[in-house]
Amino acid sequence: MKKRCVFSGLGFILLLSLGAAGCKKKPQPVAPPPVGQTGGAGSVSTGVGPAPTIELTASPTTVGRGQESVLTWESTNADSVVIDGGVGNVGTNGTVRIAPFESTTYTATATGSGGRAKASARVTVSRGGMDSGDIAATDVQALQKAIEDGLVKPVFFNYDSAELSAEAKVTLEENARWFRQYPDADITVEGHCDERGTEEYNLALGDGRAKAAADYLAQQGVQSGRMEVVSYGEERPFVAGHTEAAWSKNRRAHFVVR
Repeated sequence: MKKRCVFSGLGFILLLSLGAAGCKKKPQPVAPPPVGQTGGAGSVSTGVGPAPTIELTASPTTVGRGQESVLTWESTNADSVVIDGGVGNVGTNGTVRIAPFESTTYTATATGSGGRAKASARVTVSRGGMDSGDIAATDVQALQKAIEDGLVKPVFFNYDSAELSAEAKVTLEENARWFRQYPDADITVEGHCDERGTEEYNLALGDGRAKAAADYLAQQGVQSGRMEVVSYGEERPFVAGHTEAAWSKNRRAHFVVR
């Protein structure tokens, strides 16, 4: 006699339920939203930290040739700020005096762990009725005033050295901003030494110091043809005296308008 397999009604229902469950499709994984630009106008966020912000203003916004305006900026969540138009790297908050050669839009870029942000300010230069001769004279006078006001500074050297220190390079970068703003003014780079050493040796050392300063200025965008290098050795001390305090001020590269 053949045996039959008999399922109860309850077992049959259970079997159908298990089969239906096994046929269900697995849900598709949902990709996380992409990290992208989440800041406001002029800002790009990386999603790593809080997005930086920056504001930039100019006062006044309209000047004549040779006149100055002041850029003021404030930033948040920024590690560094760069302002184009010949200004360069600056602090995260501050001001800088500018005297643009022509109408210029300055853009400040703040960068931080959360991305970057930009802000712009325009300074319009009114040329008036100046001819080319007036413009050149204005550049010379304006740069001369910047030097007299201490905005263009000398750089100093260690004893028996023509090597630029980190501090000297920062000073030269600031000087280059002024030199670039007045392209019609030519510059004499003077090399000086303290009183120690022979006259011949100090003349050669002063020449090396002046050339080092001029070469670095050229790297910052100041045209080499505008600069003349002169060594005075120990002939023109900046500070009188026979102490290290005086000598340290006399080992320098000095800048004058010619």
